Amino acid sequence: MITIVMGVSGSGKSTIGEGLAARLGQPFVDADPLHPQANRDKMARGIPLDDTDRQPWLEAIVAEMDRHRALGESMVLACSSLKKRYRDFLRHGHDDVRFVYLHASRELLAERLGHRSGHFFDPTLLDSQLATLEEPSADEALRINVGMPPAEAIEKIVWAGCHGEQDV
Repeated sequence: MITIVMGVSGSGKSTIGEGLAARLGQPFVDADPLHPQANRDKMARGIPLDDTDRQPWLEAIVAEMDRHRALGESMVLACSSLKKRYRDFLRHGHDDVRFVYLHASRELLAERLGHRSGHFFDPTLLDSQLATLEEPSADEALRINVGMPPAEAIEKIVWAGCHGEQDV
């Protein structure tokens, strides 16, 4: 099973993804470092990525997922997965991929980004990400409102995975 923790920047993908992986005893991969340097440079300058920019990144993510599959490993992956077509590409015809959508208010996201340091993402890009986001449907992803502590969100994800819930 590959669990992709998705959402816009500031939603807690890395924090919750790392914690979920630890809770499940699975490897964790953050997709941000898989961005080509040109993408990181562009975002650092406050320039939004387009579909052409994201394609090599998506391909690198699929390669990483395939590497874990070849090892027979489940994994947790943090990846924005903003558009449905990106999520479809990441599924890549496999039925072992599930998405967990981390949802938060714009105000909470902006507050979190305002406190983050050392990341290449320019916080002014939040509105661009929110405009690009195609929220997944209930049958496409488990929806988690992340206005709670990360440990609580992780337990809700684990519980929902065991009980087939899609919105907690």
